[in-house]
Amino acid sequence: MIRINSISGPRNISTALMYSFAQREDTMVMDEPFYAFYLHETGIIHPGAEEVLKSQPVSENVVRQQIIDFLGKEVLFIKNMAHHMAIVDQSFVDEVTNVFLIRDPKKMLASYADVIHAPTLMDIGIAYQHELFNRLLKDGRHPVVIDSGLLLENPATVLKQLCQRLDLPFYKEMLHWQAGPKSYDGVWAPHWYKNVHRSTGFEQQTTSNSTLPARLSALNDEAQYYYQAMAPFSLQP
Repeated sequence: MIRINSISGPRNISTALMYSFAQREDTMVMDEPFYAFYLHETGIIHPGAEEVLKSQPVSENVVRQQIIDFLGKEVLFIKNMAHHMAIVDQSFVDEVTNVFLIRDPKKMLASYADVIHAPTLMDIGIAYQHELFNRLLKDGRHPVVIDSGLLLENPATVLKQLCQRLDLPFYKEMLHWQAGPKSYDGVWAPHWYKNVHRSTGFEQQTTSNSTLPARLSALNDEAQYYYQAMAPFSLQP
């Protein structure tokens, strides 16, 4: 079995990528299985936090065992957020095939600010992505990097490359899905997935044109360092 660990920052079409893989007959998906653990451990308040904590195990070991015990199809696609992954036992990343999903922080922060007023560097996960990516490289592994901006430019080309790197066949069905909520959405979907629920494929969202609030300029400058370091490794359209 292939367990694909998608490690993404927020507001980064990670849900669309999960929907894409859910169209494959050989694949099951898991939506942010460490979310409740993250909220429980950090005490951070997110929209719908109480519902999240009730919907998932708050034990990291229980979640990891669920992933290990998963059976049914050849591929398990795990949509994980980088800030969730930053606080788990890092041996987890050695048990899965890692795919990094990055986005220009200026665009990501402009969108994220609509939900989280004052995000921190840890909240957006880019420093952790950079640290883990470099660690995997030093270990002789070659994790995949996808820039969401490039994926939106040419979804078919980038997805074909992704499947090739994962040693999987590409299916054209990955390019489209039905609009609306999905059975595999987390309970937090009403707070975060409104745009992707209107989509039927990889589409630019209206939030892509949002203006970066001045209060987040310094955070953007800091995050750009990590983004620019990883961007050259991205699959090209």
